[in-house]
Amino acid sequence: MIDARWDYGEAVRVVRNVRNDGTYPGLPAGAPLVRRGSIGYVVDVGTFLQDQIIYSVNFLDEGRIVGCREEELIGADEPWLPSRFEFRDRVAAAQGLAIGGELLVTAGSGGEVIRVVRDAPGGVAYHVHFDRLPGRLLQLPEALLTLPPENERCTAPTAS
Repeated sequence: MIDARWDYGEAVRVVRNVRNDGTYPGLPAGAPLVRRGSIGYVVDVGTFLQDQIIYSVNFLDEGRIVGCREEELIGADEPWLPSRFEFRDRVAAAQGLAIGGELLVTAGSGGEVIRVVRDAPGGVAYHVHFDRLPGRLLQLPEALLTLPPENERCTAPTAS
């Protein structure tokens, strides 16, 4: 028996962008399928490798039924804070970043979002790994990040 959080017909919201992992027909791997924040309806519940619950969710506005892991979903009526950036997005520091007077990251330095923290005090924050700061993550509010130069905006495809 599957201990699923949602059942057939329940409305859910996807909390991250979903891209084709190669299993969605007619689109290349890495193609965007559903944008974070979209609401859909559970049409089936199953498992993958006997321990991961997978929900088939019908996103009516997108006209797609997509498989989602439980951690990628919240109830449609749960609080939702939209974010400017998402996991694996390339970002840049909007200003110099220092800790204890030591400048760690200069303005414009590029990095990658490792995690979106939606329940951070003061609003959405991000765990960011900056290229110039190997082995160290910084948690930053959205206001301290900006889009990187055009040639650094590419994101790696993510699986659904």
